[in-house]
Amino acid sequence: MSTNAADAPFRVEAVDYAAASADLRAVRETVFVREQQVPPELELDATDPLCAHVLARDAGGRPIGTGRMDDAGRIGRMAVLADWRDRGVGAALLQALLRIARERGLKEVVLHAQAGAIAFYTRHGFVPVGERFQEAGIEHQTMRRALARPQTIENREDAVTATVDLVAGARRHLWVYSRELDPGLFDDPTVLEALRAFAVRERGGEVRLLLQDAAAAQRAHAPLLPLAQRLPSTFLFRQVEDPVDRAYASAFVVNDSGGYYFRGLGHRFDGECERHGAGRARQLVEAFKPVWERARPCGELRALGL
Repeated sequence: MSTNAADAPFRVEAVDYAAASADLRAVRETVFVREQQVPPELELDATDPLCAHVLARDAGGRPIGTGRMDDAGRIGRMAVLADWRDRGVGAALLQALLRIARERGLKEVVLHAQAGAIAFYTRHGFVPVGERFQEAGIEHQTMRRALARPQTIENREDAVTATVDLVAGARRHLWVYSRELDPGLFDDPTVLEALRAFAVRERGGEVRLLLQDAAAAQRAHAPLLPLAQRLPSTFLFRQVEDPVDRAYASAFVVNDSGGYYFRGLGHRFDGECERHGAGRARQLVEAFKPVWERARPCGELRALGL
């Protein structure tokens, strides 16, 4: 079971095409045919029965999102109903397809992203290839992602271990994107000790933390806040303000040694981690930087004594 940013539950699962075709088509026809005016004969094709399909359903079992992938690793038919966009469904669908690709031993995946979705796929490790083109009357961009088989993080214990390793492996910089300092992770004693050791070890070291809800972390008396108060030159907090940034459902930790821990759904611990994934780490930092510049410094944390 998954939960979106508004705490409304949904789930994503791999489905058999023959058994779930009516639900898959209901979503795709709504999004592609009715909303985007894609001709029905282009939306439906003979590839469907040959693909792996994933389906998102709301708490009542209603289909709300789809995606598919063929045997060569081409992802397509990613669709989420309008009421469920920017709530983590697309990220959960994509992560489910990436897991299937890794299980099949694929070395890379490819997709044709609609122009408006390029930023979404970039945040999930895809890079553009070639020029944009028209498909079904809509501007698209070919995008690829290499699958270097990062470590799978499945639970809180894995998450703590990965975070401690990333902090210990940082040279001078850490970047953290979190909803509200992730209870169970950034209040874990071993994570706090790793952050404290980094702060006192690395003169001029810096941890930039982007939060979606600084007030929630403050109300919860997050243990990282007193540590940050004692070491204010190391720990810098900002809160995202732009509605587009606030809709971002993922979370991550990145260090300047090429390591990262990424969670497609930021309120969950499961995700992926690489200690030496420089390309993906660099991509996450580049996504972090403009959001940081737009975000509001969290001066109220110090003003209220943390």
